[in-house]
Amino acid sequence: MVYLNYNNLDAETQNRLLQHSKNDVEQKFGSDLKCYAKQQHLDYNALLEEEAIKNLYNYQYVFNI
Repeated sequence: MVYLNYNNLDAETQNRLLQHSKNDVEQKFGSDLKCYAKQQHLDYNALLEEEAIKNLYNYQYVFNI
C-alpha cells in the first residue's frame, strides 16, 4: 500500500476531491457557515472553499498497487 497526502495527487484528482469536500462541508456545516459569513461580512463561497481545503487534510488516501 502507498500512503499519500493531498499535495501528492495530480491536479485533476485534487479538483475532484475538492468538489467532494465542498459538498461534504456544505452538507454538514452549510447553515452555520452562511450565518457566520453574514455576521462577519465575509464571502460565503470563499469561506466554504477554505473550510473544504481544511477538510481535505482530514482524509486518508490509500492506494493499492
